[in-house]
Amino acid sequence: MMATANPAQSDSTAATSTCSIKTVGVIGAGQMGNGIAQVMAHLGAFNVILQDIERAQLDKAKASIDKSLGKFVEKATLSADDKSAAMERLDFQTDLQALSQADVVIEAIVENETIKQQVFQKLDSLLPPHAIMASNTSSISITRLATATHRPEQVIGMHFMNPVPLMKLVEIIRGAQTSDTTYQTILALGNRLGKTCVCSQDYPGFIANRILMPMLNEAMFAVYEGVGSPQDIDTVMKLGMNHPMGPLTLADFIGLDTCLSILNVLHEGFGDPKYRPCPLLVQKVNAGYLGRKAGKGFFTYDV
Repeated sequence: MMATANPAQSDSTAATSTCSIKTVGVIGAGQMGNGIAQVMAHLGAFNVILQDIERAQLDKAKASIDKSLGKFVEKATLSADDKSAAMERLDFQTDLQALSQADVVIEAIVENETIKQQVFQKLDSLLPPHAIMASNTSSISITRLATATHRPEQVIGMHFMNPVPLMKLVEIIRGAQTSDTTYQTILALGNRLGKTCVCSQDYPGFIANRILMPMLNEAMFAVYEGVGSPQDIDTVMKLGMNHPMGPLTLADFIGLDTCLSILNVLHEGFGDPKYRPCPLLVQKVNAGYLGRKAGKGFFTYDV
């Protein structure tokens, strides 16, 4: 059951300032979650708890973060001591209860609204009253996620770009009830991380994916209709449009299942056939050809 909004809760109680943030929680130890945890730990200002229900996924994330930080050491942009300190600030936990004293929690789990709402409902009963709940969702309504809580004014979107340690953009999404205090706290947090933050209102796909996904989808239709091969389509966009990565390579990198989920949100949210997912994309997802992470999508990869 979804919680109802609590109109009596004032904006003054909504959130803490970044200077009083001591602990940041991240839920989901996949590619995005471990990247978010890494940049939080790298900053050196917070203790960071990375939570996932699978211990094997946490072990994989720990190794990935260690390797990623090691690359910064190799490039002489991070000292070995600072790398060690960052790793020591990370705590890897399978129990959601470990987040009970977090000041900010960022959810980075599967792009499924029902599952996200269940997590937010649990967080609402677990976290201290001042805590902010953010979602790294790339398309799902922040307003709807907030209905799973009794503090909708403290729910916000914080959409990082992949790979998180390298990409400068963070898309901040205000739900219908997100308070100014919550927004300013998360904006300041993003700035402290060295990110460039933009604000989007809570409409399907926000800014980034409302623009990006139709382009990727059209590239898929071009393959589906035999206009060109995946290699030729990507080459046209790289050399003709000066894109650093072709749209089909990018789709594979994002994950074809994620692309399909976002396109479904756009299609359902706007009711516009221009967002209809390409049948070839649907077929590949059904076959388990999810892109780079699966070793096969529009291209093949070593995994």
